[in-house]
Amino acid sequence: MIKYETNSKLVQKGQIFVAIKGHTVDGHDYIEDAIKNGASKIVGEKDLDLAVPYEKVKNSVEYLKQHLTNEYSSEINKLKLIGITGTNGKTTSCYLTYQMLNKLGVNAAYLGTIGYFHQDDFIEVSNTTPDILNLYKILLKAVNDKVQYLVMEVSSHALSFERIAGLKFIAGAFTNLTEDHLDYHKTMANYLNEKLKLLNYLNDDAIMLLNSDDEASEKFKTFKNYQTYGMHGDYKIENYTILPDHTDLEFSYKNKKCQVTTNLTSIFNIYNYLTCVAILNSIGFNIDDIIKNTKYIYPPKGRCETYKVKNGYAVIDYAHTPDAVEKVIKAYNDLKKNHIITIIGCGGDRDPIKRPIMGNIATKLSDYVIFTNDNPRTEDPKQIMNDIIKDNHSTNYEVIYDRKDAITKGINMLNKDDILLILGKGHEDYQIIGHTKYHFDDAEIVKSFM
Repeated sequence: MIKYETNSKLVQKGQIFVAIKGHTVDGHDYIEDAIKNGASKIVGEKDLDLAVPYEKVKNSVEYLKQHLTNEYSSEINKLKLIGITGTNGKTTSCYLTYQMLNKLGVNAAYLGTIGYFHQDDFIEVSNTTPDILNLYKILLKAVNDKVQYLVMEVSSHALSFERIAGLKFIAGAFTNLTEDHLDYHKTMANYLNEKLKLLNYLNDDAIMLLNSDDEASEKFKTFKNYQTYGMHGDYKIENYTILPDHTDLEFSYKNKKCQVTTNLTSIFNIYNYLTCVAILNSIGFNIDDIIKNTKYIYPPKGRCETYKVKNGYAVIDYAHTPDAVEKVIKAYNDLKKNHIITIIGCGGDRDPIKRPIMGNIATKLSDYVIFTNDNPRTEDPKQIMNDIIKDNHSTNYEVIYDRKDAITKGINMLNKDDILLILGKGHEDYQIIGHTKYHFDDAEIVKSFM
């Protein structure tokens, strides 16, 4: 058990409670609760007179980070850590790599947007990369559970806030850079600079895998040991045939031609699959063994999750950035035999710049669009919708705020061979309205029509 805790409700006897002032909650307000639960010491930033030992520090977050890394990082780094960063593709690439490692006979775990997975264990996480305390808790659990390899998503926020402080990776990968999180990063240059920080966490003998078809990859080539994948990479895409439920792929590496069928569809999933192949082959796994086991790996929940509904298809995907939305709709336009109907919204209290961009992409590339609520959070849904449809001169859309009603309408519109794309929430089984999280799962709505 880690001896530090920041949640007063979770404090156990003898632990040190570190009071952290967050955006909405101030840990100093819960010090008495922590003491009642058995805290042996309090660390905070205010002048306080307490019944237990108290240490005043300049910055509670820095105190916690320093003590966690000093006391636990050497134990955590017994894990062979693989970190993947980039705007899109992190979840699928990580999840495929995690599955493949297990198929190759090693004890592996995954940590990222959809939670922590190891054998029958599942832990829900609130961020793509958890805060440093919860991250360390999970990683120490992995060490205790004899995990050999842990594949994790590394977000730009995690790099910016140093949530992965103290960690060392045996391999890293960069998928792509497209517009997202500019409400925080402000500029694409800032956003890229945060992604580049992953290089600081690589072991000296680590390898970095780069998407050769994304120009931002050039910036990562300052790391001495890297390989590339893509149309012109070391792992080179030679040919492919994409079908609604699988992809036939031919790629080459060191003059060796490789042919494989994946349980994935769309061009961007070819890149996700190659990310997995390049990482594992570069750290020593045989490429023929990887290909042989490809038939056993699948995309994670909410990533091109496809259902046969009526005479058409319903596809649930997490696409929630302009680039991801464009790629998903274009991918299914290439496969469609009839119409593309898209259901999409934008999250509240998040980057408003991308809203009209996503709205225009959806109406331009789809035959029909239903704009609906994503997670409005504390923002007025009408304001979000106004942002989405402003300057949109198309006539092929309607607005249905209730997401269940929107999905129902989309399914009822399906004719033979139509494809309904339900975008934005993917694996999420909740909807956040105001400060309340309600149960809501796009897949459950779709399945009720099957």
